[in-house]
Amino acid sequence: MKNILFRIVVLTILISSCNSTDQKKAGSKDAEIESRIDDLMAKMTLDEKIGQLNQYTSRWEMTGPAPENVDSMFIYNMIKEGKLGSMLNVTGAYATRNVQKWAIDSSRLGIPLLLAYDVIHGYRTMFPIPLAEAASWDPEVVKLSARVAAIESAASGLHWTFAPMVDIARDARWGRVMEGSGEDPYLGAKMAYARVKGFQGDDLAADNTIAACAKHFAAYGFAEAGRDYNTVDLGERTLQNIVFPPFKACVDAGVATFMNAFNVVDGIPATANAYLQRDILKGDWEFEGFVVSDWNSVGEIITHGTAANKKEAAKLAIKAGSDMDMEGNVYIDALKELVEEGTVEESLIDDAVRRILRVKFQLGLFDDPYKYCNAEREKELILSKEHLDAAREVAKKSIVLLKNESGLLPLAKNNTKIAVIGELAESKDVPLGSWRAQAITNSGVSLLEGIQNAVGSSQVLFEKGPDYTVGERGFAIPVYINNTDLSGLNEAKRAARKSDVVVLALGEDCFQTGEGRSQTDISLKGLQQRLLEEIYSINKNVVVVLMNGRPLEINWMAEHIPSVLETWHLGSEAGNAIADVLFGVYNPSGKLPVSFPRSVGQQPLYYNHLSTGRPFGDPNGAVFWSHYTDESNAPLYPFGYGLSYTTFEYSDLKLSSNEMSESGNIKVAVSVKNTGKFAGEEVVQLYIRDLVGSISRPVKELKGFEKISLTPGESKEVNFTITTKELEFFGASNEWKAEPGEFKLWVGTNSAAGLEAGFVLK
Repeated sequence: MKNILFRIVVLTILISSCNSTDQKKAGSKDAEIESRIDDLMAKMTLDEKIGQLNQYTSRWEMTGPAPENVDSMFIYNMIKEGKLGSMLNVTGAYATRNVQKWAIDSSRLGIPLLLAYDVIHGYRTMFPIPLAEAASWDPEVVKLSARVAAIESAASGLHWTFAPMVDIARDARWGRVMEGSGEDPYLGAKMAYARVKGFQGDDLAADNTIAACAKHFAAYGFAEAGRDYNTVDLGERTLQNIVFPPFKACVDAGVATFMNAFNVVDGIPATANAYLQRDILKGDWEFEGFVVSDWNSVGEIITHGTAANKKEAAKLAIKAGSDMDMEGNVYIDALKELVEEGTVEESLIDDAVRRILRVKFQLGLFDDPYKYCNAEREKELILSKEHLDAAREVAKKSIVLLKNESGLLPLAKNNTKIAVIGELAESKDVPLGSWRAQAITNSGVSLLEGIQNAVGSSQVLFEKGPDYTVGERGFAIPVYINNTDLSGLNEAKRAARKSDVVVLALGEDCFQTGEGRSQTDISLKGLQQRLLEEIYSINKNVVVVLMNGRPLEINWMAEHIPSVLETWHLGSEAGNAIADVLFGVYNPSGKLPVSFPRSVGQQPLYYNHLSTGRPFGDPNGAVFWSHYTDESNAPLYPFGYGLSYTTFEYSDLKLSSNEMSESGNIKVAVSVKNTGKFAGEEVVQLYIRDLVGSISRPVKELKGFEKISLTPGESKEVNFTITTKELEFFGASNEWKAEPGEFKLWVGTNSAAGLEAGFVLK
């Protein structure tokens, strides 16, 4: 990992044409930008100001003249008239230079466009989906992924990504769970901060950084029933304590932009929610960047039933603090009339324009609008060896070992006949994941290829088994599953019978998760369970490689199959990374960022729940307590869970004191020993419970973690420091503070296991 990081750092230095901003000069630089904004705005007409609040997607490739159709000519004329502030989905050095030249040369003031794209987990070199990267529990890994994505997309002429998505998600039915960091606000905040730093670097004006966008503000991940775009209804305490922390971490990291959400919050569409955007984001948090709507979310204020027409929607959105209208045609159609009639003050327009221009100045676009459009750099950097090496490194650190009974893994490389089975094992496309930016279709390393690269083809028998998907598949179309055709099953069974071990790839197509991909059933789809059971009946040495973008219900697998690897959708180097783990080149160290359910009926499921008034069973067997009559409350695999090829022993938990003052701290120390035969990494996790609060408090909350490496027999002392920062919450007094009282803490290997101690805050 250190070698990969070193190479990326060196590469960044070599390709950057700008040095990082000297922190001592930051104040003067900011003052200069504000002065230049003042000068420019003094020259702008109201039409030109409103134009800066307007964003459209590309209607053609932008590498030549606009086609003579209504949509394309409309965009072309908007650019020439200075009525467009940003475009999305224009990619490539040539196309971005072309469209920027139109803006600079044709419009009256020559204000550069801000060019944006959904760069979620890589631009052309694909990294693991964000949920997978969160399973690394390593912010430096996440930062590296975002850094490479920024380098490639900046080289292609882009300035801005609509990432990171930092929505906390507790419901595996929600398709976009793959795009975030899971269920926990503490882990989510750490990953959010790292992604922003990876995208933006130390200087937005450098030609290898891009502006990040924290989304979706707010509570999009709490859509009822896990159904995308659905209603959200939650209380202020949940907003403050669970939803907001990753967003606040983005602000602390200096994120340039925010995106609001499709959903309502307490009956008010997020795009029209002044409390979220004015009071919290721009008020309490003093955010100086700008807020962009999600796709037509300004227009959807009408559909929500809180505005009658575009004019009302525009008024609500601009007053609430939505600065840029993405693809809505609402601001451009209605804002001028609202200002001229006095319904909307021009100062609101000015504030939004200033925020957008500020980001353009920070990116250096006014000094050199073409600095990012470099075809030579684009050719040199995209899919470079350094980037692919980094993708493999991040991918293997994202894998979670769920089960390894009898030490079946790691597999021996020599004299082992391996049956590789499953459509997903052969796929070079599924590993690329959803939200794949400019990934080349079928460009990933398949699991089959990864195994063949590791041991050669002669030891490997491959059979696809029954088809998993049928017909076309893609980002904007449904995935159709084969539920009837068993062709290929017998061939797969013969391969299993001939082999020493079976590596069976199961899970989801990558387009079963992502936006608009919510599901009521999160078990294995199609004929996969049938295939699994029949293969196991023939050969008990089965390793299941799960490829999926959400937690799955895998009870039968967990009970019967000896070894299970959660590999998610790992990106361009997926197959090689999985092979590294299968054959022990790398000892898996990932931990789950989400709880795995026993049943979809448990959703939403999360470890940091409240206790309820009746959390425990009646000793006399009565049913009157919080439980299911047909299933355990507990997850199949808890948050923070993940095994290793070695074992770790926790001992000697010590606290520096059993009491803490408001201005003091408590040192926590624990000894961790590698008691197995392999060198390995362990994520040591600290959880705390506030036993009595002004509001009901979670049964435990993650408050610290550290990843350590240990050789066999080696011990290390791991230390944490607890201050009131770790104990504070948004309580009944409507403020963030730590309340005196008793606390429990646990240090261990996951959220359901650990050594326990206690202390008092005086």
